[in-house]
Amino acid sequence: MASEDSSANTLKLFTHAEVALNNTADKLWTIIHHNVYDLTDFLVKHPGGIELLLDQGGRDATEPFEDVGHSTDARKMMEPYKIGEIVEEERKQSNAKGSPDPLTDSKNQDSSDSWRSWVIPIALGILATLVYRYVINTH
Repeated sequence: MASEDSSANTLKLFTHAEVALNNTADKLWTIIHHNVYDLTDFLVKHPGGIELLLDQGGRDATEPFEDVGHSTDARKMMEPYKIGEIVEEERKQSNAKGSPDPLTDSKNQDSSDSWRSWVIPIALGILATLVYRYVINTH
């Protein structure tokens, strides 16, 4: 394994190659926003099923994770499964490929998603009220 971080949390640093070796139901690691998660114990708890996690085992699952639009609660649930981070050199390589920044993009996405989740129901409610009033007034 790569060297350890000297921060208070003392997280281990891993390469993509090290993570790739852990891609079975017996030992399943994945990468989300440069963080390495051991999801072995979470497999049976995952609401989307075991297969979804197994498909992402040993890989960078940032894009599929974000495409699903996981909630803030789901992001908090991930914290105990974090075992480390990707080494700095490999982070820079994936950032150059367009990987989103976990600190800014996820916060911006959470706030915009919560706002957007209310737009359609409110618009439908207003439309239903207008249609109801029109129908009542014409009869």
